[in-house]
Amino acid sequence: MQVKYLHTMVRVKDLDKSIAFYKLLGLEETRRTESEKGRFTLVFLAPPGQPECPVELTYNWDGDDGLPSDSRHFGHLAYGVENIYDMCAAMQAAGVTINRPPRDGHMAFVRSPDNVSIELLQIGDALPPAEPWASMGNTGHW
Repeated sequence: MQVKYLHTMVRVKDLDKSIAFYKLLGLEETRRTESEKGRFTLVFLAPPGQPECPVELTYNWDGDDGLPSDSRHFGHLAYGVENIYDMCAAMQAAGVTINRPPRDGHMAFVRSPDNVSIELLQIGDALPPAEPWASMGNTGHW
């Protein structure tokens, strides 16, 4: 039996804020569905040239009060980046907390506005250790 990856779904509380976060990662909106009857919006975002690897943001118009407040049951999304230091600097400049800095030049973790853990991985070999990342401690959990 063959299996094909389709997407990862994440529930969001503020659609505009969440879209802005994922666009910071470099993702682009590839599709949007709005259901008046179901009272929800689905927004699919993917890395440029990779529409087959989307994250689906699900926004329920009437809220999600019954959902867990911490998305740790989900795990994380992982994205490869060309320069992990530049990506983390851009995220930090936009007000995103770097939960696990890229001390090793290879891996970092941040969280979306909806508390989804995002793993950032350096594409190719790890970059040489660099400040301020090399001496920065963890913040929160990831």
